[in-house]
Amino acid sequence: MQIDWWTLGLQTANVLVLVWILGRFLFRPVAGMIEQRRVLASKALDDARVAQAAAEAARAEAERTTADLARSRADALKKAAQEAEAEKQGIIAAARTEAERVREAAKADIARARADEAAAARGRASALALDIADKLLSRLPEQARIDGFIPGLAEGLAALPDEIRAGLGADGHPVRLKAARALSDAEVNACREQLSRALGRPVEIACETDPALIAGLELDMPHAAVRNSLRADLDRVAGALAKGSKAGAPGSNGSATP
Repeated sequence: MQIDWWTLGLQTANVLVLVWILGRFLFRPVAGMIEQRRVLASKALDDARVAQAAAEAARAEAERTTADLARSRADALKKAAQEAEAEKQGIIAAARTEAERVREAAKADIARARADEAAAARGRASALALDIADKLLSRLPEQARIDGFIPGLAEGLAALPDEIRAGLGADGHPVRLKAARALSDAEVNACREQLSRALGRPVEIACETDPALIAGLELDMPHAAVRNSLRADLDRVAGALAKGSKAGAPGSNGSATP
């Protein structure tokens, strides 16, 4: 085989020229473009990393915000439940208080109604007793309305404290005597004699008529009273009935009240 060195040399030269042309007009621009693309890609990757970091930070902030909102909602619900429970308890307490007030008011109304009915019953009983006593006494002699009450009046006067009795009838002032009816002269003298004996000194009396006494006598003084009348006895019985205690039959002795 024979080698043509001139042809080989020309082809080698052509190759070298081609390589130079490719290196100058193809490889360098392509390499520049590749480098430019690499820089752009690197910048895009850096921007993507920054964006990803921002996105991560935003996601973390959103998660924190969501957690805070959840805690706030839970706290708000808990507070609302506590307030609702407190309000419910307050309403229940107010309802119980009102129910207790109504119950106490009802009890008070019932007690008042019973007391009013008892008072009315005592009033009717007292009126009936007065009517019966008046009818019974109307069958007795008139002197029975006075005579049997004079000694008891004197005993009641004698039971008063000394300082009160000392002022009765002093300086010539008469003792005020109330009777169930107008007294006769003999009854006035009997009363004066009994009262003088009870006081240990003579006294004058001023007689007044009070039919409300039904029968008996009473002494009215500035600081004391002596009651020996059927009306006083009935009042004592009514008072005893009002207290729920048993009252005995009225006696003939007078009651002295300083």
